[in-house]
Amino acid sequence: MVISTEPRILALDFDGVICNGLLEYFQTTKSTYTQVWTEHSSDFLDNFGDSFYRLRSVIETGWEMPILLRALVLGFDQSQIQDDWANLCQKILESDNLNKQTLITQLDEVRDNWIHSDLEGWLKMHRFYPGVIEKIGKVIRSSTLLYIVTTKEGRFVQQLLEKQGVELPRKNILGKEVKQPKDKILRQLIQENPQFYDQLWFVEDLLKTLYKVRQQSDLKEVKLFLANWGFNTSKNHDLAESNPDINLLSLEQFNDDYLSWLG
Repeated sequence: MVISTEPRILALDFDGVICNGLLEYFQTTKSTYTQVWTEHSSDFLDNFGDSFYRLRSVIETGWEMPILLRALVLGFDQSQIQDDWANLCQKILESDNLNKQTLITQLDEVRDNWIHSDLEGWLKMHRFYPGVIEKIGKVIRSSTLLYIVTTKEGRFVQQLLEKQGVELPRKNILGKEVKQPKDKILRQLIQENPQFYDQLWFVEDLLKTLYKVRQQSDLKEVKLFLANWGFNTSKNHDLAESNPDINLLSLEQFNDDYLSWLG
């Protein structure tokens, strides 16, 4: 693999790398929960907020969030949730006779209704990780091409960034509306900038996504980073550290110069 000491193309995930949406996640989760399980009020569910925030990192896909809250309400031990989430999630789906696609639809509808009725309130539920906005500003002012590659709708990413004084062209924000997996988006970026095929760096907080990118033979030159401040677990950190193709990145390193990313 060609070693570059800095990227000419920097692709960043949004949620869990740039933005912390935990407050929004929990509010959306509570509203969805009360539609699926009607025996508890939103006020009662507030008691599980801190535990939800701590354990959100076990989740790979958003539809699992109401299941996580259900596990907490049912009294499952937090260590069990951390160590065996996939099996526990499936067990709750089956025992409560739930359908994954129905949960996806319900969660999306709750979020969409919130956005349509109170966009400003929804936007205010998002926080940015310390130093990240300043770092993004430096990247924009440099010769590096910056792209946001996210499953969030691009227009909301742009609005959230603009509220922080970040002006990034809309074409550089590749969101949910693109309807492409991230590995295909990275491939597209290389095709548009073939001279930088070996100087694309990608920062993501979901290890599964990085694995998928690495499996693509034509993306073998992409340098991969797992953001350890995002929604992932200490087990993910250990797996990343043991994988020579993935760099475990701290927030301190991210906010520093590129050489520190490789340290």
